[in-house]
Amino acid sequence: MRRLKDRILIIDDSLDFRALLARLLKASGFEMMEAESGEEGLQKIGEFQPDLILLDIMMPGIDGYEVCERIKADPCSRDIPIIFLSGRTDAADKIRGLAIGGADYITKPFDRGEVIARIENQLKIRRLTDELIATNAELTEKQKKLDEDLQAAAGIQQNLLPRNPPEVDNLDIAWKFMPSEQIGGDIFNVLRLDEDHLGFYMIDVSGHGVPPALVTFSISQTLQPHMGCTIRKRPGFTPDHQVVSPGEVLKSLDEEYPWERFERFLTIIYLIVNIRNGHMIYSNAAHPPPILLHADGALELLEEGGTIIGLDGILPFEEGEKILSPGDKIILYTDGVFEFVDSRGEIFGEKRFHELVKGLYRLPIGAVLDEIVLAIERFVQGAKLQDDVSLLGIEFKNGKCQ
Repeated sequence: MRRLKDRILIIDDSLDFRALLARLLKASGFEMMEAESGEEGLQKIGEFQPDLILLDIMMPGIDGYEVCERIKADPCSRDIPIIFLSGRTDAADKIRGLAIGGADYITKPFDRGEVIARIENQLKIRRLTDELIATNAELTEKQKKLDEDLQAAAGIQQNLLPRNPPEVDNLDIAWKFMPSEQIGGDIFNVLRLDEDHLGFYMIDVSGHGVPPALVTFSISQTLQPHMGCTIRKRPGFTPDHQVVSPGEVLKSLDEEYPWERFERFLTIIYLIVNIRNGHMIYSNAAHPPPILLHADGALELLEEGGTIIGLDGILPFEEGEKILSPGDKIILYTDGVFEFVDSRGEIFGEKRFHELVKGLYRLPIGAVLDEIVLAIERFVQGAKLQDDVSLLGIEFKNGKCQ
């Protein structure tokens, strides 16, 4: 709480000079205390807790320079502004006083108006400094709380990622998730739809921070096959026990998550794989197209679909179909996989990413993802990731269940 009157401590060995200053300060509305030596002045600082100190330089015992140095060495008093009062007019004396922590230097004899003006100026500076320190401490505490909340949100988000792949003889499934410093809107999962079908999706909600993370949480719950929800067509079964197609799922998401609801862009790739015969059907809502890496090294992009989710069905969500052969791999990813930059500002790029993947076709899917992550780490060379890096890989092994 701010005092009604600012307190000023006068440290000077001259009784007449202290009396003159005391009358001047009282007339100007200040509360003051006197000390006739440096030693007495140091003792009274803790007792009086001054807002400013007027300090003579030439005194018996310890001089003003040493008093100033001791005041500035003490954490409890170092922020108190000190104005030197001295009959010395040499520039070297003034420079020394300011160099050891003095805020100002007034030469005796002084002008009364000048003394009051300089005192008020230093007190104003101190008040502003105190306000800045308090504001900075408040902001630091708020940032600490925000960081804790973001860490908690990031933990919740990572708990939404798949933990263990479903046990499927015909498929190998692997994933990688490299979070950036900021929590974002990436999410992916693997869904057991029925005995013969697995669903896979990857979502990217625009932006960073808690809002997009909350959207991903909502969508991940919506896409659970067996949870009650208002979405009209969801993963799982239709009433006649048919698996809901990707196009129908995206159409329902488009209705459930309009742009006006969250004001966030939302892209998603959703695909279904028949684990018995390798038949795959997918639909892509403006998401970076998954890679179909054939066993012979040929590369295809899965681009069939429509526009971003939330535009009220302005375009239909078309579906693409493929028949997977043994050794074929599918890689789902978000744009953070190829849009990261190195310390020189060079972007990795989609072309470089595709060329990297093409060269890995002989490796099993888990090793493919490992090599992609290593390539990212080599490229950035310790630089911070600007976005989450999400990878979900699938490899079809045989044409029939074992």
